[in-house]
Amino acid sequence: MATQPKLQKAALTAVKDFLCLTQDETFLVVTDEQMREIGYALYEAGSSIASESFLIEMRSRELNGEEPPDQIASLMRKVDAVVCPTYRSLTHTDARRIASDLGVRVATMPSITLDTLTRCLSADPNKIIETTKTVAEKMKKVQRIRVITKLGTDITLYVKNRKVISSTGVLRNIGDYGNLPSGEVYLAPTEGKSNGIIVFDGSIAGIGLLKDPVTVEVKDGYAKSISGKEEADKLSNMLNKAGEEAFAIGEFGIGTNYKAKLTGNILEDEKVLGTIHIAFGNNVGMGGKIAVKLHIDGLVKKPTVYFDNYLVMDNGKLVDVEEAVSEEEAV
Repeated sequence: MATQPKLQKAALTAVKDFLCLTQDETFLVVTDEQMREIGYALYEAGSSIASESFLIEMRSRELNGEEPPDQIASLMRKVDAVVCPTYRSLTHTDARRIASDLGVRVATMPSITLDTLTRCLSADPNKIIETTKTVAEKMKKVQRIRVITKLGTDITLYVKNRKVISSTGVLRNIGDYGNLPSGEVYLAPTEGKSNGIIVFDGSIAGIGLLKDPVTVEVKDGYAKSISGKEEADKLSNMLNKAGEEAFAIGEFGIGTNYKAKLTGNILEDEKVLGTIHIAFGNNVGMGGKIAVKLHIDGLVKKPTVYFDNYLVMDNGKLVDVEEAVSEEEAV
């Protein structure tokens, strides 16, 4: 399989500068039939660095968070670093969690495109690290988060004593994991306590860019009603397939990647600077208690965000955070 030069260069950047692969490590690529080209490019790049590299292809999963086959999960635990360019996300799976707990570095790349790969990996990692670190420091010791938008979002999430996770996409340390590319700060809100209205107006995982807003009424930590047009029905159907716990609020996150753009692919969309995302379903990997085998993120554009009573984001602009980006690079 011939690899085009642009993809070849981006793949090498991914494994060398972000996954930080070294010559004395073993490396595994887990892919599927829909992501085969990018998977092979990453395997080639890894083979030029690692002591041993492996490529394995599975059938595409139906839902984000659905487990890979046991044989693949076993292989993930036996190498030093894993990258997963797959159609559906393996981030919120037991296979990824167990591998990470054993010290394996795991980068997940659900539905990654060549455009996203090349553009986002051209970002200065230090800029993403600095913005991510600043937002994460503000989120620590916060008890509640409130999100408001002009379209009608007004939701309060309780987050006291919840672990704040910084995801920069730079995976240097034993057991590091995250999306690649990345750039977000996120946590698992306290189960059963979120209340209010969310109006998703950016994108939703498994649906893509939204033509019409999707409004979700949240009561005591669960989505109680989902309204809108065709895309609202799609979200309801996806959650219904996984059962009642899939309707639970599982995550709150803020994008910190200045190169990311809204594309319809949640891998990139949730990293966009000036946005927040709220997810339903599994949050065990981020310290929560929701173990359902589904995780669906939805994006909210240009939010106003309060950490307790402190204004953190004003209509999509981070407050008191020096962004080393131009207006053209921001949302």
